[in-house]
Amino acid sequence: MRYNLFENQRNEIILLARILLMILFIISGWSKLTNFDGTATYMSSLGVPMPMVAAGIAVVMEFFVAIAIVVGFYTRPLAFLFVLFVLGTALIGHHFWTMVDPERAANMTQYFKNLSIMGGMLLLGITGPGKYSIDGR
Repeated sequence: MRYNLFENQRNEIILLARILLMILFIISGWSKLTNFDGTATYMSSLGVPMPMVAAGIAVVMEFFVAIAIVVGFYTRPLAFLFVLFVLGTALIGHHFWTMVDPERAANMTQYFKNLSIMGGMLLLGITGPGKYSIDGR
């Protein structure tokens, strides 16, 4: 039988993972919420249809859903929903394949960062939120 060094801290590590996965989104979502008109203008500049609706979706996902994931509320379904959101933001906001350097290099990094976040969210969706969560109660 193989012993996992961190198995005794599984729940603490899952909590830390939830926080680390979502901190960027909470900060970004708060910024979008407190500058909603600027967010909608930015969405419009990207050519996003219905920029006010898109800005609202971004705020809900990045701020409110991210907080729900941190506290472990409906973690599994929200993690899978977040995968779709992050995929959408990668395709809409970081389409590096249409750009030239240095913009291309920066957006390629952002695009693949989004793919990495998707991997973390898929894993969270499968493992669940752990014991330190509303779902775990």
